[in-house]
Amino acid sequence: MTTTEAAGTTDTAATEPVAEQVVTDHDRGIHGYHHQKAEHLKRLRRIEGQIRGLQRMVDEDVYCIDILTQVSASTKALQSFALQLLEEHLRHCVADAAVKGGDEIDAKVEEATKAIARLLRT
Repeated sequence: MTTTEAAGTTDTAATEPVAEQVVTDHDRGIHGYHHQKAEHLKRLRRIEGQIRGLQRMVDEDVYCIDILTQVSASTKALQSFALQLLEEHLRHCVADAAVKGGDEIDAKVEEATKAIARLLRT
């Protein structure tokens, strides 16, 4: 038994994974929305239907305010989808980068910050 073992301490560097060795879902090409892909596609099809409805309304010369009401509903639906996707990005992609540490976390946080800024401008 070594003196270090007798003292009750161990070399944690030998047991902890090195940041470069950590393989995450993101490395495997699995994105944050992967587990809810079917729900997202269903939601996007509904939004697509709303947009097609807007086209029909214009084609049928519907009253302006009625069209604007539907534009507002479509915009809100897209914003809601974007927020859900952003949350999944933070929980998955940014969290994976945090596990790896280093420059990757800084890059992912900057990327997410820019995405949030774009969302706020709309």
